[in-house]
Amino acid sequence: MIPIVSIVGKSDSGKTTLIEKLVPEINRRAYRVATVKHDVHGFEVDKEGKDSWRHRKAGTHSTAISSPKQLALIRDMDHDAPLEEIRNRFIQDVDIIIAEGYKKDKEAKVEVFRKEVHQEPLCTREDNLVALVSNQHFDLGVPCLDLNDVKGLADIIEQSFLKKKTPERVHLKVNGENIPLKPFIDALIRNSVKGIISSLKNCDKPEKIEITIC
Repeated sequence: MIPIVSIVGKSDSGKTTLIEKLVPEINRRAYRVATVKHDVHGFEVDKEGKDSWRHRKAGTHSTAISSPKQLALIRDMDHDAPLEEIRNRFIQDVDIIIAEGYKKDKEAKVEVFRKEVHQEPLCTREDNLVALVSNQHFDLGVPCLDLNDVKGLADIIEQSFLKKKTPERVHLKVNGENIPLKPFIDALIRNSVKGIISSLKNCDKPEKIEITIC
């Protein structure tokens, strides 16, 4: 299961700035990072008149834009997807997901707080807060780091969510023989199956899944 850490805070607290500093530090430690930005107001990524924009206007449910170096998927949604669903359905081949926003989501959170902008933090340990990054000290039962202590925050994330995690593996047998899987295929099968299973009733937190096709 790819761990998720949400960077939360009130408006103008510096969430994006922190992520801009944090991602390179985690990359430097040889981990692969995906980011997810929550925008309650909606967004547009297609430019009017472009081919992909014309595809969307024609009525497609999903449109993929592919190049030798990038691929983007634009998909209609009928709900505001939680981070767990986004991870299970759309993200693979990374070691950690850093999200911006999602303060109401259940995933682990790091809050950014600036005393010049706000009076008190949003989150407590009961909100799954794992660290506070601030220019004012608070005793919330979690580490309180200086706004510029990106290395210290990366240390906490690495120790809590990366080093202690044993990676999930897909074990495939065909006609009784074990079939070795490349990392990309392993991640593709794992995330696809878990995404499907988690959408079923009473299966929202799949850990070990067994499928037999005869």
